[in-house]
Amino acid sequence: MTDSFQFAGATVEIVEPGTILAAARVNPVELLRRATFPEPVRRAGLTVSSAETPDGPVHVFAAEISTVAGDDLPQRDRIRAVVLGNDPVGVLLAKRIAAGDPITTRIVDGVGTAAVAAYKKLGLDRPNDPPPQREARPGVLADAAAGLQATVSYDAGGTLVRLRAEVPRDDVTPEHLAAMVKLLLQAVVDLQPPGEATLGEEPLAGRRFVVARETIPKVATTTQEVTLDQVGGLAAVVGELRQIAVSFRHPEAMARWGARRPQGILMYGPPGTGKTMLSRALANEIGADFREIRTPEILDKWLGGSERNIKQIFRDARRYRVPTLMLFDEFDSIISYAGSGGDAASQAINAVAGIFKQEMNDLIEANPNVIVVATTNFPHRVDDSLIRSGRFDVKISVPKPDDTSRTEIFRKMIAQLAAVHERPGFTMFADGIDLAALGGLSHGMTGADIKEVLRRVQLAKAMQDARTGGLVDPISQADLVASIADLRG
Repeated sequence: MTDSFQFAGATVEIVEPGTILAAARVNPVELLRRATFPEPVRRAGLTVSSAETPDGPVHVFAAEISTVAGDDLPQRDRIRAVVLGNDPVGVLLAKRIAAGDPITTRIVDGVGTAAVAAYKKLGLDRPNDPPPQREARPGVLADAAAGLQATVSYDAGGTLVRLRAEVPRDDVTPEHLAAMVKLLLQAVVDLQPPGEATLGEEPLAGRRFVVARETIPKVATTTQEVTLDQVGGLAAVVGELRQIAVSFRHPEAMARWGARRPQGILMYGPPGTGKTMLSRALANEIGADFREIRTPEILDKWLGGSERNIKQIFRDARRYRVPTLMLFDEFDSIISYAGSGGDAASQAINAVAGIFKQEMNDLIEANPNVIVVATTNFPHRVDDSLIRSGRFDVKISVPKPDDTSRTEIFRKMIAQLAAVHERPGFTMFADGIDLAALGGLSHGMTGADIKEVLRRVQLAKAMQDARTGGLVDPISQADLVASIADLRG
């Protein structure tokens, strides 16, 4: 989904604004870093991030605009500015130069060079007047329609302008992002010298700015920060989860077509294939809080306790004011073999299962901010009536990775470790690591197994480092092959 609007003659397109805001809850998102702006702006950018304040979590919009002082302009540009001036003819010639007209460019540059030579010969040349200095005091730019107010500050020389705005996380909308982009562009317009745009032309006429995710950190320092971009070897599963995230983030599109997004997702597969990690990644892709519910929170040894616990969990879920992903991990251990047996234990399980069914029947209508994910290693232990469509609309098999997938897992895990730990003078992995060979040698292993292979190598190198005082070679292909063999036993 792309939002577009016009500002000061420019066309602005914001690609997936909901995704940008969701991603910013996990990692800072940089925007507009590659855009070009009119002089004297050298570069500008906008960063959207998340922060905790005494009043609660907020989205932070921070823009930075770097300008070129008059004396820092290239000599050719200064000469052109003198020759062209700000009259209508000068503006017309400047447009022809900007359009790449070679004849106009040669004429203007020739006249300028001759003029400079003449000034020097007559002894009339003098330093350029110093550029006007902006006061280094804060100001304010505001967008009344979105209710966004940004503070503006300048450095002492006036060559760096900063804008900053905060919006409570629960209240932030794509309109706030669009408003901040407008304020940044307004600041760019305000920095242009008087007379740059004449004859009724708007200051950014003909320009096009695309606001899209550019630089999202690719390294998760903790499991809580993992994103779908960092998941290796499960392309089909990741693709399906991305579609679910889109349907969650755009309720207006769902309502327009009378569509109902998935309310529940069942992920099943062998242990260690990444089901819990995928659940966290989906929550981060949506921009949702992550609420993990484990067996001890539900099952109680006292009669009626388990039923009360499950009711309370769903009662709380109906009150969540922010997007929330509820994960029932090891679902089969909470509700298994429903309907079998006549003893007290089976009756207790059946009672919990019955309440779970009732609560799931209308959860999305009661609170559209909630999505439920259940994971299990043993899907055959879960009664079909619990996971029928309408309760769990999507069932996703998470298989063991094949050779290609394991190669991709090795690639991403090694890249992330290197990005986190390598420093100048310290190389973690040697050159020439054959990822395809590692993928083949690790046949039958899961992502968790591959993580353990790397952990063992890291531990061995750290212990060697401790004994020798740092005289340790980087992790090599042989080290990784030996660790795979060691894990196989």
